[in-house]
Amino acid sequence: MDKQKISGLMGLCVRARQAIFGEDGCMKSLRSGQCGLLLMDEAISDRVREKYLGICERCGVPYAILPEGMIFDATGRPGMAIAVLKGPLAERLSSCADARQYTSNADERRGC
Repeated sequence: MDKQKISGLMGLCVRARQAIFGEDGCMKSLRSGQCGLLLMDEAISDRVREKYLGICERCGVPYAILPEGMIFDATGRPGMAIAVLKGPLAERLSSCADARQYTSNADERRGC
């Protein structure tokens, strides 16, 4: 995981309006199918982490857990999670952050 490259790409996502902050915004983008990658701070609470992981599994969205404080340092915005909208920035961040994805077929899942 190249922290400097990830930080730069997160900042670019914010400037390009491809990043959504906040628990409600992230959940909405996950459920609507707009989210291409979910980035979480490792300091996120267990309850919220399990909620995000469950919906990522149901919707087939890759996720990455970043070192504590990295989201704030890269974006200047307080938050424990960022939903990056689908597109080339999400794909690039996913490869740089070694994003994990559940292997189940998301098309067969319901509730997204």
